Formats: sequence, C-alpha cells, structure tokens
Amino acid sequence: MCGILAFFSTRGDAGAHRDAIAGALECLHHRGPDETGIEMVSARREPGAEGAAVVSADAIFAHKRLSIIDVASSHEPLSYADGRYVLTFNGEIYNYLELREELAREHGAAFATLGDAEAVVAGYHYWGEQVLTRLRGMFAFVIWDREKRQAFGARDYFGIKPMYYMETPAGLYLASEKKALLELADTLPVDAASLSHYLTLQYVPEPRTLHEGIQRIGSGELLRWTPGGKVEVERWFRPVFRPAPVDDEQKVFDRIRETLRDSVRVHMRADVPVGAFLSSGIDSTAIVALAREFNPNILTFTVGFDVDGYSEVGVAQDSARHLGVTTIPTMLGPQDMMDTLPKIVWHLDDPVADPSLVPLYFVAKKAAEHVTVVLSGEGSDEFFGGYTIYREPLSLHTLQRLPDPMQRGLRAVSRVMPRGVKGKSFLERGTTRIEDRYYGNARMFAEAEKRELMRRNDGSVRYTDVTAPIYAECVELDDVTKMQYVDLHTWLRGDILVKADRISMAHSLEVRVPFLDKEVFEVASTLPVELKLPPRSNATKYALRRALDGVVPPPIVNRRKLGFPTPTRVWLRGEMYEWARNILATSGAGELLDLGYAQKLLEEHRRGEADHSRKVWTVLVFCIWYGVFVDRSIDPGIERNPSALLAKPAIGSMAR
Repeated sequence: MCGILAFFSTRGDAGAHRDAIAGALECLHHRGPDETGIEMVSARREPGAEGAAVVSADAIFAHKRLSIIDVASSHEPLSYADGRYVLTFNGEIYNYLELREELAREHGAAFATLGDAEAVVAGYHYWGEQVLTRLRGMFAFVIWDREKRQAFGARDYFGIKPMYYMETPAGLYLASEKKALLELADTLPVDAASLSHYLTLQYVPEPRTLHEGIQRIGSGELLRWTPGGKVEVERWFRPVFRPAPVDDEQKVFDRIRETLRDSVRVHMRADVPVGAFLSSGIDSTAIVALAREFNPNILTFTVGFDVDGYSEVGVAQDSARHLGVTTIPTMLGPQDMMDTLPKIVWHLDDPVADPSLVPLYFVAKKAAEHVTVVLSGEGSDEFFGGYTIYREPLSLHTLQRLPDPMQRGLRAVSRVMPRGVKGKSFLERGTTRIEDRYYGNARMFAEAEKRELMRRNDGSVRYTDVTAPIYAECVELDDVTKMQYVDLHTWLRGDILVKADRISMAHSLEVRVPFLDKEVFEVASTLPVELKLPPRSNATKYALRRALDGVVPPPIVNRRKLGFPTPTRVWLRGEMYEWARNILATSGAGELLDLGYAQKLLEEHRRGEADHSRKVWTVLVFCIWYGVFVDRSIDPGIERNPSALLAKPAIGSMAR
C-alpha cells in the first residue's frame, strides 16, 4: 500500500516543479513510511556527448511505499521495457503470481522484481488497457508511456483505492489524497453543490470533492491525458447484477462459500504479518473463520465503549473463543472522540459524517502495533443484500402494484395527514417511485431543512443529481437490486471505502476486503431476491448466511451486526455537549451554514425532545473540516515526517 503523487507537464518543464512535488509528497508519508522515491521522467537529451544533462522533462513521479510484497525489491517509481513506461502504483494485485507466469509464458515477459506492481505495467505493455480486466485486487495507478507521451491511470472495480486529479495550465496532477494537491494549488473555493450533497448524504459523492478544481477518478474508471489535451475519463467496469432463478439452492450456497474461501486465501498473500478486524456480525466473523484455515494464529482486533448497547467487545471475544483465535480489544471514551476528530478529518480530505470513523481509527491504531495488513468485511451488505432497508420494496409491493390513479389519490391523502399519524409514511413511500424515494443508507438533512441551514442554498441541487444517472443504468432490475446498485455507487464508495482506506492508512496499515472481489461479485450478482431477502422472514443476506453454516459459529450466523457503533447520541446530551456547543459558537463555517440553526438542534437533542445526533454530528464534522482546510483555525496535530526535516528526498532522473 502506498501514497502516489504525479505531475505531467504541458510544456515539458516538469523539472521546475520537482521541489514543490517533493514537499507535497511528505503529507502522504503515513501511506508509505518505508521508502520515498521521486523520479523526473525526461523526454530527450541535448544532442552531443553521451551523458549530457537532461534539458526537458515530461513528468515527475513521487511515491511513498508501504512494503507488503517483495519487500527488498519492487522499489517505485518503477520503469519497464527499457524505460518506455514508468509506473507508480497503490494497492495489491492478488493474482499477480498467475499474471507474471502467463506473461512470461505467452509473451516472454522479463521481470526485474518479484512484486505485483511490475505485473501491472508488463500487462499494460502486452495487453494494453485490457490489462484492467485481468487484475484481481484493489488498485489505483498511473503509467507514463514515453513513446506515445501519454498518461494512463485507473482505479479498481469498486473504488477501494483512491485517486484525485487536478488540471492546471501547467499540466495534470494526480495523487492518492487530495491534501497533496491542495499543497500544490492556489486557494480553491468550497464547492457549493458538493456541500449540499454532503448535508444530505453525510459524504461528498464521487467524482466531486468539496474543493472546486479537484476531482476524483470514479470507481471502475480510467484516465488518459496527453500534453496539450484534456483529461479523458472513461468507465472501464460497470458491475452488472443479473438475478436468475435457482434450481439447486445448496449448489449456490456451496459456490458462495468456496469462492469466498478462495478470495480470503489470495487476500492473505503478503510478506508481512496479516491480521483481521472482528466485530459482532457474520461478515468479519466469516473472514476470520476462513482466514484461520490458512493461518491458525491470526490475530484479530475489536473495539468498544463502556456504554450499554454500544460495545462489540464481549461478542467479539466470544466469537474468538469459538474460532480459537486471539482478539485484542480497545476501549474508548468521549474524550478520545473529541481529541482525535480533527486528526481524523485531516486524513479524510473531505468530511464524512460517519461516527464509526472514530472507533475504526482506534482499532486500526491498535492493529498497526501488531500487523501490517488486516482483513475486513466491507462489501458484504451491498453484494448479498444485507441492509434492513432493502426489505422496504417487499413491504410496499401491494401499494406499488395499484394503478397510477389510485396511487395519486393515496399520495394526496398522505399529504393532508398530520405528521406522525400512523400510516402516513407508509402511504408516502408506497406511492413514490424507488428512483425518487431511495438515495442510500444515510439521510441527513431534507431539502426543507437545508433551506434553513445553508446560507446560500441552491434549490436546483438535489440528491437525484447523483442518483438519476445510476438508476438509468439499472432500469431492468427489480427494486431491491436497484437499491444494491445505487449503494455500490454511492454509500459504499462515498462512505464505507473512504473511511476504510483513509483511517487504516493513517496508521500505515493496509486494509484488505475479501468480499469486494470480482469473483465474489460474479457469484453474488446472480442471486434472486428471495435468496437475499426470503419472504415471510426478517432475515437479510440469506444465501450468505446459509453458505456459512458450519464455518461461522452458530450463535453468529443470524445475529445482526452492530458495526462498531458509536454512542454519539448519548454523549452529545452529556460529556460532549459543551465541546459541540463551543464548535458551533466559534466556527468560521458560519459563513456557509447557519450555525444558530444547528445550535437549536443540539439544544433540542440535549433536552431529549428529538434525536438530532446524526444531524448535529454532520454539522460538527463540517465545521472541523472547515477549520482544518479552509480558514486553518484548527491544528489537526499531524506530526511531520522526521526524516523530511533533515533532508529532502533524493530526486533522480530517468532519461530515455
């Protein structure tokens, strides 16, 4: 796992930017503390004597390496084919051994390392852009082809690894984290539309960021750029659900189990210690149970709070005893949250108002004391139908089948019913299309509330701007599967995977997610609704649970997970109240938000009149983000790389 930063010059003067690139790279030190590599990629030499000085440069590649595979070699930036290509790579390719063998056998490819990054650039040399479809893993990378003078970059299937980019008159910048680009940019304004989406969704949806001028390559997307041209972004992978009838359910369950077992096996390929997160639910328990087959001594890590109903430590310890593994717990209190939140927000780049970020931060910190890689259970719910809200279309089916005139009449009735009257919500939801009703798991501020909260609210910006193009891609699917498809493109990549990457990398820890494997998706994508959410039952991800019978301890198979829950609703009424009130009273974010309105929500929450904890938390996280990244009034407490204080990283040149 690594931090990457690259610059491609429009004018061939990349060398003039090398000191700035070297400086900006240091804010990615946490992503790769083991090695620093910076290379200037030249286009030509002056005619004359061999060894003459480089006079032009098309690119600068900068890299922070966390050594996982081929620790002694595989230094980056990496050149290939006699220097024709230069690569900087972030991620892991789990089938790299098979790819290297195929490339050597079929094409006579030669390799100078034993690692996975070289398999990527060699594959690009022989297969071109089709190499992407052969990769099994998580990745974000960029390659410079000096013959074509073209940059080519890509992100993995589901967006596990990040990539930001910024176009300027001088050229194109790409980086693993936005903060590196902010170091190289002039002051950039806050993007108003992205702020509006954040207040609705609790995250900024791809491809936007909260800074105008910086965007993200989306999940399953590639990028091309040549000097003098514009960035071309293209979708190379789209997850396609194709539910099909099942004749033999047991065969399906067996296939799920064996595919997941194989995914865990390849995800454990590493030359460093591998552990796992362990919570109360089936997902992480299944990963640990299967990982134990390949490493009986695997260490696991969990986190909890000393608040009734909010700790997973006891359940995780019970699961660990069943599985015969060791789990190392971490306990948190409200002061931990208040002290650490600015640092967490700095690592995030853009605000994500998910309180589970805080326990994740501390469990990752503990894990990093023992291992370099951890396995985690993200992606299971989106693939196999694990969210309770996915049952909603089934409960609304009767209303949805009514003729349109009857639905319009019932919708009119619902409008005149007083708020809170039983049946009002059912009628509203049942007479509203899924495309207008569902926009993901997190629903913070409604449009009417944003009109009060935002100083400059643009009513034309709505969540449908985000979801409508996604729904247009899956019109043929049933409503449950449409919800899964929407979550894959919004909630998963905007919240779940952002926090998994940034919070683990804050501690130089690599998180691997075996559920988010292309082979696992191939199996999950064919499941009919009844094998995800069986009728006459409250169960979710039914097929996965049945597949794990005999793998996961019986008490866990049907347990609902907590998912590292955080008692913010409790603490905002007590221990965290004064802290929250002070942030709202002093934040410079008041130029964008009416913080008096947010203060009113906090007071109502404290008095117990309503549970506004998630809305208040959403505003608090934005205020801290504003203080860290906009008016610089908050010091996140990030320590500089000590070696960077002594000397600049060595900068070499690669001349053709």
